[in-house]
Amino acid sequence: MWLILALLSAVFAALTSILAKVGIDGVNSNLATAIRTVVVVLLAWGMVFLTDAQSGLANISRKSWIFLILSGLATGASWLCYYKALQMGEASKVVPIDKLSVVITLVLAFVFLREKVTPKSLVGCILIGAGTLLMVM
Repeated sequence: MWLILALLSAVFAALTSILAKVGIDGVNSNLATAIRTVVVVLLAWGMVFLTDAQSGLANISRKSWIFLILSGLATGASWLCYYKALQMGEASKVVPIDKLSVVITLVLAFVFLREKVTPKSLVGCILIGAGTLLMVM
């Protein structure tokens, strides 16, 4: 099931980029990000209430709150930068560079989460990095 959800995530992320590139034409990128964020917030809270998950709020630890807030700040910064870059550049170049987050995530997971680097993940990182360079040149 995780594989299907991950593939759907990739499809929706691709749609996000194309729809955003069309939608930000003539719109301030920060305003566009704010509009997108409101839609995401409504969708996320709708799912919380639809699945009756709101009762879990009281059980979230202080550590989880801190890291979820930091993650939200990182997401916001990412979206603001992404929308400005998308507005200024070509989607076919901005999106591959944005996807370097895969490589950066693997490095950070190795350093901070002590996840193992396998030969397969190392080769994958190199290929993603090389592919990104090839696409933006």
